[in-house]
Amino acid sequence: MTRKINLDLSSVENREMRLGSIISWDGSASELAEASNYDIRGQKRTGEGGGCAGKKGPGCKLCELNMPFNQQTMCNHSIVGCQVGNIPDCILIEHSPIGCSAIHPRFNLGYRIGLMRRGKEVKNLQIVSTNLLERDMVFGASDKLRRSIRDAYERFNPKAIFISMSCSTAIIGEDIESIAMEMEGELNIPVIPLFCEGFRSKHWSTGFDISQHGVVRQIVNKNPQKQKDLINIVALWGTDYFTELLKPLGLRVNYLIDMASFDELAQASEAAATATFCHTLGSYMATALEEKYGVPQVNASQPYGFAGTDDWLRAIAKIMGKEEIIEEYIASEHARVLPKIQELREKLKGIKGFVSTGSSYAHGMISVLRELGIEVNGSIVFHHDPVYDSGHTEQNTLKHLVDNYGDIEHFTVSKTQQFQFYGLLKRVNPDFIIIRHNGLAPLAAKVGIPAFAMGDEHFPVGYDGIIRVGEALIEILARKKFNQVLQRHVKLPYTDWWLSQADPFILAKHPEILEEGKQ
Repeated sequence: MTRKINLDLSSVENREMRLGSIISWDGSASELAEASNYDIRGQKRTGEGGGCAGKKGPGCKLCELNMPFNQQTMCNHSIVGCQVGNIPDCILIEHSPIGCSAIHPRFNLGYRIGLMRRGKEVKNLQIVSTNLLERDMVFGASDKLRRSIRDAYERFNPKAIFISMSCSTAIIGEDIESIAMEMEGELNIPVIPLFCEGFRSKHWSTGFDISQHGVVRQIVNKNPQKQKDLINIVALWGTDYFTELLKPLGLRVNYLIDMASFDELAQASEAAATATFCHTLGSYMATALEEKYGVPQVNASQPYGFAGTDDWLRAIAKIMGKEEIIEEYIASEHARVLPKIQELREKLKGIKGFVSTGSSYAHGMISVLRELGIEVNGSIVFHHDPVYDSGHTEQNTLKHLVDNYGDIEHFTVSKTQQFQFYGLLKRVNPDFIIIRHNGLAPLAAKVGIPAFAMGDEHFPVGYDGIIRVGEALIEILARKKFNQVLQRHVKLPYTDWWLSQADPFILAKHPEILEEGKQ
């Protein structure tokens, strides 16, 4: 089998190069699914098939709109901070100016809440910055990094130390890999270089891959003793709903990598399978574990709505040899939750929703809304992967959404751009939005639309997730009057000309407008 993940290298190929990911697109969900050409790309990932599958060709290119500027964004370096920075008994050293750590108070809040959700000791992040100054940019800062590693080891006694590259240290060519090897020999613990400079990739999701690459390469047990009842779940900070969902199959959950200890990460190679709540997040690690240690990944969509959860459980049961009990379990769960879901469908009749989240998570979230009978004819995903690292067609979450729940007329790819959000909402006029990156929520509130900030990403998972979302939305919709009052008393910071535009991507299609505006 062709290897898709090269663990011999310390760096990770960017998503846009590896998967063809895009950050700007506008059309329907079915059009994007067709243009993505997942099956052909999947064959290329696995080295099977011919034509585009074996070489670059016209079928391999997914065109995107070229926006002339970004209003704001996150970066890979920041994502690494909220991934390996959330391992309780390890340390992350950010080899960067202190400004790159400005988001840590927010990450610390999420970390503490995540530890509470998992029933672990609540404490603060343990991230150290080398605090690069002007003279460091001129003369280099390798000795400063060595000193920071030794200080962190003496103060915190960590089981591993990660080093994250920043834009600044990449520009001056700091050799963090050689220093990591040197310090690993001195301290006798893994010292892991992560090449996550912010300008490396145009979308922050590459930071997930870089974090997972470092964990699989230098922490995971290289001589695993298999645990037949252990299943990896690649996750973020969400509540532990997976234990209850998988208990009838006799499985123990091993969450990766936020909030996991060094030992929990190490045993990832010993698990019977790897699954995730979101293929955008989990596909890289699942594929690396499958290729390197033979841990099979769950070849199914995601556990959202009846169709997704059914397929996901069946795929796990097949790996575990539990096929004789799974249909009875699924039928009993349907019978248990359906009366409550039907009650919620009556209460939510005629409601229109809008989803604004990460890529494959949005596919699952829309499935849940449509299970509740909610109309969804608009959505933003923050980027789009036309294929996931596994290349398995069963994981094509966008096609699964369209095939099982119908098309979405306005399905937009846009990287949290405030200035576009008004036009995107105006053309579908939803009753509420569901959002993962909360920076967009205030704009929705100012135009009279209540926002459901999905802080706990596991909230919609499984059959009970449909009920949880439905009940939460009834509370969210009760706030609509407040947002309508707010709308009457605020003014958006955009010109009347921009607010009157029907096409949120007009600047990509006619960039000359910007030049004309300067005259």
